[in-house]
This record gives sequence, C-alpha cells and structure tokens, in this order.
Amino acid sequence: MIAPITGKLKKLFIKDLTISFALGGAAGAIWWSGYHVPNAKRRDAFYAKLEASKE
Repeated sequence: MIAPITGKLKKLFIKDLTISFALGGAAGAIWWSGYHVPNAKRRDAFYAKLEASKE
C-alpha cells in the first residue's frame, strides 16, 4: 500500500512563493540601484543645469 501524500502541496507552494519573492526582490533591487538611481541623477543634473542657464 502506498502512503498518502499529505502537506506536500502546501510545502511546495510555500517554497515556490519564497523563491519567487526572493528572486523578484533581488531583481528589483538590482534594477533600482543599477538603472533607476543613475538615470534619475542624470535627469536631475540636466534640469538643474537647465534652470541655472535660465537665470
């Protein structure tokens, strides 16, 4: 007789959810610090220079 599989689906779901959040958070942090912040600094510097040239 084969023993019933109990709790396996819940454990797999929790594991998949944990891995998804970890990878998503890591990818978001890499995008934020590698693309967004430098791009925002470049944009802010452009507008500061533009504002200074108007005065």
